[in-house]
Formats: sequence, C-alpha cells, structure tokens
Amino acid sequence: MGRKWNNIKEKKASKDANTSRIYAKFGREIYVVARQGEPDPESNQALKVVLERAKTYNVPKTIIDRAIDKAKGGSEENFDELRYEGFGPNGSMIIVDALTNNVNRTASDVRAAFGKNGGNMGVSGSVSYMFDATAVIGVEGKTADDVLEILMEADVDARDILEEGNSVIVYADPDQFHSVQEAFKNSGITEFNVAELTMLAQNDVTLAEDAQQQFEKLIDALEDLEDVRQVYHNVDLGE
Repeated sequence: MGRKWNNIKEKKASKDANTSRIYAKFGREIYVVARQGEPDPESNQALKVVLERAKTYNVPKTIIDRAIDKAKGGSEENFDELRYEGFGPNGSMIIVDALTNNVNRTASDVRAAFGKNGGNMGVSGSVSYMFDATAVIGVEGKTADDVLEILMEADVDARDILEEGNSVIVYADPDQFHSVQEAFKNSGITEFNVAELTMLAQNDVTLAEDAQQQFEKLIDALEDLEDVRQVYHNVDLGE
C-alpha cells in the first residue's frame, strides 16, 4: 500500500511544478460542481470535496471565488464528465478523467496523446476493473495508533492506516471522505497534506527504465491536455 502513496506524492510534486495549469483545472472543476448543486459547500458535498482538494494544492481564494461566482451568475457554459481508459508501454494501465465543453475535441486529443507516446485507447471497463475508488487523507504530527484511536472514537471505518515518512495516510471508501476529515477536525487537526478522491490500482507494476521514460512522457502528455482533470495509473514510479 505504501507504494500507492508514493505515486500520489510523485503526481502531486509534478503538478506543483505547473501551478497555473492546476489552478485553471481546479477553477473549471469548481465551476462545474457548483453548477450541478448549490454553490455553497455546506449544502453541496461534491463542492466541499473539490474545495478540500484545492486546499492541498494551494489554489488561491480568488480563483475559487471567481469559479463559484461564475456558477452563481447563471453562466450557460456546459461541461461533460468523461472517462477514458487505455494502456501504456508493456500493458501498463491508465484511466483519464476529463471535464470538457467539446467531447469530440477531447476524445481526439486523448487518443492522439496515447498514440504518439506508445499507448493505445481501450474500451470502457477495460482498465477500471483493476482499480478501486478510494479516499486518501494524509496528516502530519500523529502516529498510526493516534489516528486509529481518533477514527475509532468517531466510529469511522478505514481500509488501511499507514505511516509514510512524517505523514500518516488513511485509505477509506469514497463515501467516508468527509467522515474521516470531520473525525480529524473534531480532534483539533484542520490541515491535511493530501485530501484526494482517487483511483488506486489493485496491483502496481514496475517498468524497465526505457519503458518508464516512455510511460512518463505519455502521462505528461495526458496531464498537459486542458480538458483532462485527473490521470490514474498502475505504475510504481519509485522514490
């Protein structure tokens, strides 16, 4: 399980290197989720999740407020949520989640990214059955035993609790995302170094150096696409 958190750290570090792109993607996601329900996180749980994720990426309040104000203003810009599945070098598995206002453009861009970087698109369900939707919450300054006690006192179930470096990582069912956070907040912990709803591979694979380099080019090409929101995979990127 530890390798899964390493992959999340690797992805987060990569994203942090291109903050303007991440801010733009979060702005779009916040707008879409705010339009789908009330533009208030207290009455829109999906919006609350996105805002908690945005905090861990240090998305500025001005971008968040602008996206919510746009949703409140009744903008007619419509987006579709799409999921693509495919394969990278040596059968590595990839899931691509997108938000788009032009389905044809996005499908073409994702297919081209796969094709130009040693991958190929699969049909719906060809990859996702090997992944589990998972809530991942990370905190610092506590031991795994401390966290277990906090969750038990709040009657919150977790799939696993692991110590990784200075962090304790909680893996839980997606519907426990808020319950885990509330348990922490009620114990005085309000800052999280990771707060993600993600897709974790049931089994990681390791690639040879040349294949890994090609794989990383493919992931970069996918994440660079404006419409792509999240990319998940089953490759152990190492430390």
